[in-house]
Amino acid sequence: MADKLPPTQWTQRADLAQLVGALGADNLRWVGGAVRDTLLGLAVKDIDAATLLHPEKVMARLKEAGIKVVPTGLDHGTVTAVLDGGPVEVTTLRKDVATDGRRATVAFADNWQDDAARRDFTINALYAHPETLEISDYFGGLDDLEARRVRFIGDAQERIREDHLRILRYYRFQARFGSTLDPEGEDACAALAPMLKGLSRERVAMDLLSLLGLPDPLGTVQRMFDRGVLPVILPEVTAEGLERLAALIGTERRQDVAPDPVRRLAAMLPADAKNAEQVAARLRLSNAIRRRLARLANRQRRPGDPRVLAYREGTEVARDLLLLADEPVAPLDGWEIPRFPLRGGEIVARGVDAGPEVARILQAVENRWLAEGFPGEDRVAVLLDEELDDRDR
Repeated sequence: MADKLPPTQWTQRADLAQLVGALGADNLRWVGGAVRDTLLGLAVKDIDAATLLHPEKVMARLKEAGIKVVPTGLDHGTVTAVLDGGPVEVTTLRKDVATDGRRATVAFADNWQDDAARRDFTINALYAHPETLEISDYFGGLDDLEARRVRFIGDAQERIREDHLRILRYYRFQARFGSTLDPEGEDACAALAPMLKGLSRERVAMDLLSLLGLPDPLGTVQRMFDRGVLPVILPEVTAEGLERLAALIGTERRQDVAPDPVRRLAAMLPADAKNAEQVAARLRLSNAIRRRLARLANRQRRPGDPRVLAYREGTEVARDLLLLADEPVAPLDGWEIPRFPLRGGEIVARGVDAGPEVARILQAVENRWLAEGFPGEDRVAVLLDEELDDRDR
């Protein structure tokens, strides 16, 4: 693995050069995901910087240079520089003073290695000089990156006790980057899994859905299940649920459908709408996701005609149900749900008293309209005539 960042579009941005000029190249290092992903040849989404300067000085220098700055996390030494190419979080070097597994009390530091030591994984603790692009690696992160190994910095259990969410982060990073397992990390996650119960449900849900949204999380989710980690946060999932997840991932690949974490969560859960709603409530998922999970739990029957299903359930849920049943979703590509061209008032105008009888006729015509493949208004008028004739006989 190279010991310098290759020149890329983001490292040559003019607005980043302005940021470096304002703070001083020796006071600043690119750190974290931007460095890691560049070395892996992946697209860089967010850029983070670490600095020797304290937040007040960072803000003063940026304002003097005409760069808009927002104090997004002063308690943790973080400000955000608002640049033309996208925001950059600038965080003063820190070291942990105390932690309780959910939040840390930090003090500012003046040593790059102290800052690196408080980070989670070696591959996230790589620092790049903004001008020379030389990488500082204090804990073997370059070797781990080359081996595609996700490894905690220092003692794995100690890192997890500092922040319990690191268990889920470990598995998410393992699913995204890993191929070589780290036995110490695996054992630590399994041993300390009960600590996940103390985390906010929103944080658990965010990491869980991020994991499920990756291209191929199956092996990782299986290990979480086998090591007793998944049952702590999703006790409803059984071995059969993982088999359904495997089948769904296979179907998505065959049909070239993008991963969807909610659909995959639904596959893992039992076909029980009440159970799905309880899981969604426990994880503090949005009302929209809660309703979607409940509708996807009604998957016992075959989905039938894809377009009729989409008409009744909406396109998103219909696609999900088709994929969960390993049925093709192509019939829905580019297809818009038509409007049923008949209203109750038209039936009343034909002499039927308003009330349940109108609703019955309306539903009967609609069912025939669906069975015939959504014909036009002329055919619907014929269908209505036939229903009214049958009523009058």
